[in-house]
Amino acid sequence: MNLDQFKQVSDVEWQIAPSGKMRVPAVIFADEALIRDMDDKVYEQITNVATLPGIVQAAYAMPDAHWGYGFPIGGVAAFDADEGGVVSAGGVGFDISCGVRSLHTGLKAADIAPLKQRLADRLFAHVPAGVGSTGQLRLNAGEMDAMLRGGARWAVEHGYGSEADLDRIEEHGCMAGAEPDKVSDQAKRRQRDEIGTLGSGNHYLELQEVVEIYDSKAADRFRLRQGEVVVSIHCGSRGLGHQIGTEFLRQMVIAAPGYGIELPDRELACAPINSPLGQAYLGAMRAAINCALANRQVITHLARQVFADMFPGAHLTLIYDVSHNTCKQESHTVDSQTRRLFVHRKGATRAFGPGHPALPGDLRDIGQPVLIGGSMGTASYILVGTEAGRTRAFSSACHGAGRSMSRHQATRQWHGRALVDELASQGILIRSPSLRGVAEEAPGAYKDVSAVVEAADRAGLARKVAKLKPLVCIKG
Repeated sequence: MNLDQFKQVSDVEWQIAPSGKMRVPAVIFADEALIRDMDDKVYEQITNVATLPGIVQAAYAMPDAHWGYGFPIGGVAAFDADEGGVVSAGGVGFDISCGVRSLHTGLKAADIAPLKQRLADRLFAHVPAGVGSTGQLRLNAGEMDAMLRGGARWAVEHGYGSEADLDRIEEHGCMAGAEPDKVSDQAKRRQRDEIGTLGSGNHYLELQEVVEIYDSKAADRFRLRQGEVVVSIHCGSRGLGHQIGTEFLRQMVIAAPGYGIELPDRELACAPINSPLGQAYLGAMRAAINCALANRQVITHLARQVFADMFPGAHLTLIYDVSHNTCKQESHTVDSQTRRLFVHRKGATRAFGPGHPALPGDLRDIGQPVLIGGSMGTASYILVGTEAGRTRAFSSACHGAGRSMSRHQATRQWHGRALVDELASQGILIRSPSLRGVAEEAPGAYKDVSAVVEAADRAGLARKVAKLKPLVCIKG
C-alpha cells in the first residue's frame, strides 16, 4: 500500500482525511511493515465505509486488515440510528458471530504428551468438522426457533454445559432481540443438522500450551499458567449465518435507492437502522449470533466428554467466548457525549476495558479477555481490553493473523500432506477431513500474528497477556 495516501499519526496509526463523499476520516492501526503489505483494496474499502450515512467518528481498520466483502476484514464502524445511521450486512459478514472461546483444562503439556496422538484422534472423531459436516442434534422447527432465541443458554438448558459457562460468554450466552421469524426457512434448513460442528475454512478446535506470560496480574485473573494447556474453539453460525447474509444483502441492494442511499460499492448494501428492513436484518442477525453461541457451547460439551474419558477428574472451565462478525448496540462516549451506537465489527473483536458493566464481576476491574487466534500451526494470543481502547476504535481490537494471500494462491504454493508432516515434525498434530483445506490454511498464507498483536498492543487497542503454542489442531 502507498503510504503517501496517509497522514502518519504515530508509528501504529495512519489516517486518511475525508475527501469526496467521505463523511468521516478513515484510520488504520498497523506498523509500517504491516500497512505496506496490506492490499490496496483495504484503502478502497475503508474509505468507502467512511461514506455511509450516519457513521460516527471514523471508519477503522485493525492491524490484521485485508480485503473482504464490502467492509475489509478487520473493519470497525459505528452508526447513530437517530442521525440516519445504517446497518450493513456486508459490515457484519457472512459467518455471523464467528468467534473464539478458550477453556482451561487444568492439565500441563507434559500430562497430555503421552496420549497426544490418541487425544487428537478422539477429538477428531467426536467433533464433526469439514464442509457439509453434520452433528448428532436434529432440530425440528420449534427446537430451531428456541435455539435461535436462547443461544448458549438454550444449550445449557438442554444439558450442554452449566450456568457457570454463561457468565463467561458475551451477552451472557444469549443475544437479546433475536427474531427467529425473520430467519428464512432455507436458512433454518441449512442449520438443522449443523449444531455442534466446526465447519470448514479457518475454523478449528485447538489444544494450546501457555508458553509466555506478559501481564502476570491479568494472567492470574484469567487463571493462565505457563506450561498448562487450554482448548480454543473457533467457529460461527455455519450455513444459517451465510444464508442470512446472502438474502439480506440482496434485499438491501434493491432497497437502497428507495432509502436515498447511494452505494459506493454494491457489497456495502445497507438499510437505515430504523427502517423495517434494517430492523428485520438486526432480528435475523441476532438470531444467528445465538446460533453461533449455541454451536460453540455444544462443541465445548463434546470436547469435555473426550477429556473426561481420557483424563478422569479433568474439567474444562471457560475463560471467555467472544465473537468477531457482529453489529451490536452499545454506549460509547463521542465528543464528551454518551451515545447509543450500532457498532459493526467485521473480523474484529470486542475489547471492553476495566470497569465496563457488561463484564463478569470477577473480571470487571481487569478488563475483557481478547482471544486472538493464529493461523494453523502458529501461536495464538490472549490479550485484555484497555481503558485507552475505549476511545480508540469503540473498544475493538484485531481478531487473528489476517490472510496475506487467497486460498487459491495457497493451494498453488503448498500441499496438504506435506504441511501435515512438516507440522508433525514440530510436535503439532493436524487432523482434518480435507488435505486441500489444510493447504488453504497454510501458515505462510497469513500475516505474522505476532506482529499484528504487537501493533494492537502498541496502539492501545488491547494489552498482551499470554502467548499460546499449538499442540493439536482439529480443522475442517
